[in-house]
Amino acid sequence: MIAAIETTILYCSLAFFLGAAIVAGIAQRLQVTRRKQIQQEADKLLESTKVQAKTLRQKAILDGKESVLAIKAEAEKEIAAERKQVLQRDAKLDRREESLVQQEEGLRKQQRGLESTQTRLDTQLRNAGQQRAQLEETVKQQQVVLEQASGMTREEASEKLLSTLQQDLEQEVGSVLLKHQKQLSETVKAQGREMLLTAIQRYASAHTAESTTSTVDVPSDDMKGRIIGREGRNIRAFEKATGVDVIIDDTPGVVIVSGFDPVRREIARQSLSRLINDGRIHPSRIEEVVKEATAEMDDFVMQKGREAADEVNINGIHDRVLQMLGRLHFRTSYSQNVLRHSVEVAFIAGLLAEMLGMDATLARRCGLLHDIGKAADHELEGGHPKIGADLLRRHNEGPEVVHAALGHHDEIVTEHPYTMLVATGDACSASRPGARRESLERYIKRMEELESIAERFSGVRQAYAISAGRELRVIVNSDKTSDEQAATICRNIAKAYEQELTYPGEIKVTVLRESRFTETAR
Repeated sequence: MIAAIETTILYCSLAFFLGAAIVAGIAQRLQVTRRKQIQQEADKLLESTKVQAKTLRQKAILDGKESVLAIKAEAEKEIAAERKQVLQRDAKLDRREESLVQQEEGLRKQQRGLESTQTRLDTQLRNAGQQRAQLEETVKQQQVVLEQASGMTREEASEKLLSTLQQDLEQEVGSVLLKHQKQLSETVKAQGREMLLTAIQRYASAHTAESTTSTVDVPSDDMKGRIIGREGRNIRAFEKATGVDVIIDDTPGVVIVSGFDPVRREIARQSLSRLINDGRIHPSRIEEVVKEATAEMDDFVMQKGREAADEVNINGIHDRVLQMLGRLHFRTSYSQNVLRHSVEVAFIAGLLAEMLGMDATLARRCGLLHDIGKAADHELEGGHPKIGADLLRRHNEGPEVVHAALGHHDEIVTEHPYTMLVATGDACSASRPGARRESLERYIKRMEELESIAERFSGVRQAYAISAGRELRVIVNSDKTSDEQAATICRNIAKAYEQELTYPGEIKVTVLRESRFTETAR
């Protein structure tokens, strides 16, 4: 019994150890299998990481190439800009060189004229010497004849002879002086005419007449309804934001923008064009677009002012004055762009100053800023000369510049010679062919209207329009009109022009009343 139990225990122990060995072998095999799976997953992860790294490297290479191309494009753009500036500087230097060559040629002409004048003076001096010798010989002969014929003493004969010679010499000197004075006057007129023609020829700019437009094209009539908006809210918001009037009528494909301020009207036109192209028209979008257009217009106006100052080579102008100068780009007078007119006057005044030995830079500054008041004459009271002079005085411009702006229309007594140069350049720029577009029929009609309106008033005898319609001279009947009535007629004529006519600038009305008395002596 015991032996059987021991045998059973032995078998059980063997079975246990055998089972344990089998379990250990299975566990070891499972561990090896697990280790292989982990190794495979690690290999897959490593391969995936390599692929991702390769992809990232390729992307980084592409990004780097794009950055290099962008940097290259920017560098090429900067190089092009620098090249453009270099070309502009070269062109400016060429113009200056050409100006110096022409000035040198003018100096040579003046030198030849001086040499010719010196030659004439030398000839006249020789003639005067010969005449003096002849006079001395005549005096000697007269002395002998007088002494023999009259029996006078030498002193008496000398006194008589000297008196006669003095009278003859006074008459001859007077005739010579009149002759030379006439020649000098003709020479001065000829030289002045030559200087003026030379200045105009040296600066012969092309006529530019960029007038602002007040119409905006619309693609369809449906767009007009969108501009108006529900119950008119869009058009009210637009007019409030821009300060202009929008006129929408039955005219197909056109919306009219009306306003007295040309800059404000241009901002409104650009804003409306953008809104039409964008298609989103509502009050908030309108305010946003108008704000953007206003900012761009301010930059554009300042740029135009700086370009004009750079063109005439003027520095140190206040930013406010440059801003007002740029606004002249949108102002026209008889279809002549006022900014281009100011630049032209600056060049002509500068060339005349060079020929007269004056400060050409100061003359160009006076010419460039002489019409600055036209940029604000619709906002302030008074004519553009007074407005421009006040503006320049407030921004520390010199007395010559201020006086040129105030007196270039000969309305005050000229105190500085630069004002005359500016007035001359202004007249040349405004009256040269092609500068201002106005037909002969329209010009004659406007002159006739000025005279006919004045002749309607009681007591007016004659009326004459002068200075291209800028001034009217009225002659009243002195027998039927007193001084007080003449002043009233002058004021009424000016008011009639303001109410019935549309004209640029100002019209000066002058009423003349005089009495003439004639008697005949018998």
